Amino acid sequence: MNETTESPKKMGQGLKLLIEMGPLVCFFIGNWKGGIFWGTGIFMVATVIALGVSWALTRKIAMVPLVSAIFVALFGALTLYLHSDLFIKVKVTLINALFGAVLLGGVAFGKSYLKLIMGEAMKLPEEAWRTLSIRWGIFFFAMAGLNEIVWRTFTTDQWVNFKVFGLLPLTLVFALANAPFMARHMQDDEAKT
Repeated sequence: MNETTESPKKMGQGLKLLIEMGPLVCFFIGNWKGGIFWGTGIFMVATVIALGVSWALTRKIAMVPLVSAIFVALFGALTLYLHSDLFIKVKVTLINALFGAVLLGGVAFGKSYLKLIMGEAMKLPEEAWRTLSIRWGIFFFAMAGLNEIVWRTFTTDQWVNFKVFGLLPLTLVFALANAPFMARHMQDDEAKT
């Protein structure tokens, strides 16, 4: 075993998924047991804990979880302070729209922000990053629109179920659907110039 005094830089995918899913599971349970306001408060605390655990394990915080945590804190605080579940519901729309706008805006200006986020994990040619950025940008806008439809037409409890058991599986299915494209365009480190 090759141990050093430095903290590990990467965590396993299972642990990463657990850290990312933990706050959502806490939100679901909090809503189920005590309603949307309890769920929101618990979601806020669990998000901070998840960021802390992630930082403790890797000594860095990825941009997407950080932006998500800021949105959770801001819109969660508005939800609790104004005692209106509108804000926590709209947060999902706004964060998806923001991610979509950043990705598609980057493509419009010749930048691949998806590459900045995922570039350490995989090497792809610029055209593949551009294609993935467009796909994910459109996907995020579709998720924003879908969230708007669900929270406006269903009960709060049904929206929470959709947020926890609908959005995440849709995102995983979309990611898996893009896996063959990424595999086809994967480059070796030596091929990267």
